[in-house]
Amino acid sequence: MAGGMPDRNFLISVFQQVDKDGSGAIDAGELQSALSNGNWTPFNPDTVRLMIGMFDKKGSGTITFEEFGALWKYVTDWQQCFRAFDRDSSGNISKEELKTAITTFGYRFSDQFYDVLMRRFDRSGKGVIHFDDFIQCCIVLHTLTTEFRQHDREQNGTATFSYEQFMLIMAKVL
Repeated sequence: MAGGMPDRNFLISVFQQVDKDGSGAIDAGELQSALSNGNWTPFNPDTVRLMIGMFDKKGSGTITFEEFGALWKYVTDWQQCFRAFDRDSSGNISKEELKTAITTFGYRFSDQFYDVLMRRFDRSGKGVIHFDDFIQCCIVLHTLTTEFRQHDREQNGTATFSYEQFMLIMAKVL
């Protein structure tokens, strides 16, 4: 059933395992402990918060079962994407693999910008980006691009922001 929604009973069992306190909602701590990088390190709490923010329609800071299915699909789709760009199957993304991924998504950036992305999203300091940080990098790029496009009235790659507008946009992704 690749690409589709998993079976509802499967999702219920996963949701119940993740919802450790049985509250009927998953908070950031529960989600973080349920997610895996595949390298025995804790999932980045910033990535977890960004993902909860994307799927938390009520603004409660938690994910209900109804919201969980979409989150589950989102994470599994990112796993497939990550594996596709991890060409050497190392379990992480190198700068070259990141460039390939980001270019495939339709972005065009300079080498200097990829150096900045590597410094920002390589939490291990080893010149590679792990799964959780890859998701965060992609969410940040998508969010910033969406915000930029709303201010790029003529769609020519130029936008005008007030300082406060800029700060509001940055606050969404920081």
